[in-house]
Amino acid sequence: MSLEELIAKYTNEHSKFVEVQGLNIHYRDEGKGEVLLLVHGTFASLHCFDDWTEMLKSQYRIVRLDLPGFGLTGPNPAHKYSISLFTELLKDFLVALKIDKCSIAGNSLGGWLSWEFALKFPSMVNKLILIDSAGYINDNTYPLPFIIAQTPVLRNVFNYVPKAVVRRFVKQVFYDQNKVTNEMVTRYYDLFHREGNKEAFVRLANSSFSQNTDNLIHLNLPVLVLWGKKDNWLSVTHADKFEKDLKFCTKIIYENAGHVPMEEIPEQTAKDVLNFLSN
Repeated sequence: MSLEELIAKYTNEHSKFVEVQGLNIHYRDEGKGEVLLLVHGTFASLHCFDDWTEMLKSQYRIVRLDLPGFGLTGPNPAHKYSISLFTELLKDFLVALKIDKCSIAGNSLGGWLSWEFALKFPSMVNKLILIDSAGYINDNTYPLPFIIAQTPVLRNVFNYVPKAVVRRFVKQVFYDQNKVTNEMVTRYYDLFHREGNKEAFVRLANSSFSQNTDNLIHLNLPVLVLWGKKDNWLSVTHADKFEKDLKFCTKIIYENAGHVPMEEIPEQTAKDVLNFLSN
């Protein structure tokens, strides 16, 4: 599909675009009140927070964006992807929207960006919500798509990814396979094939990441750690690591959820988020 067709299909009346660091960032801004910024993970887009947004926007102003290399935003013109570049972009994005301070919730890669952002710009963050968050990588615990993209013999797979393969990736992140709909698989497939996104993912997967979790102890703010016990991409043992390394941590494990509990069990997770934000 062309970019124009994708924009027509995957935007709505809440969709906006703002130029940040030479990128035309797709975002949505809904509701009123204190700001909650939602940051998606690998392969995903702001759409993975659709249900949360519907449930939370009556009490909070919900802002979410497609990160560079994902969704409708498309690839970084400099073709560089690092945690520090992502966090700088999040800061500039918030400045562009005139948001001085907010709470942040991030899933997977988005969780990693969220806690790194809080370390780098502590005065801009109220509370932090980490959903099956990445960050502990010293044991080489990378999700399957990362491993494929990091393997020279295999990475050509990403030249063209058939819908059946996309379906397999999506099924891996859900415990309840009935939650994986054809519409969802089509959305992941379409947005992954947005011009430049496949190449961006391979570049991202092959960026040099360094583990910065030793600095989590310096986060002086409340953190809610949510984790699906049946996560196939990032082991639930990582939730224990966050709990051990964070000063002010509340941990909730969901027995029957995978890597994306905000999509798989939105009602339960949104309720826990509301409790955390309001207390």
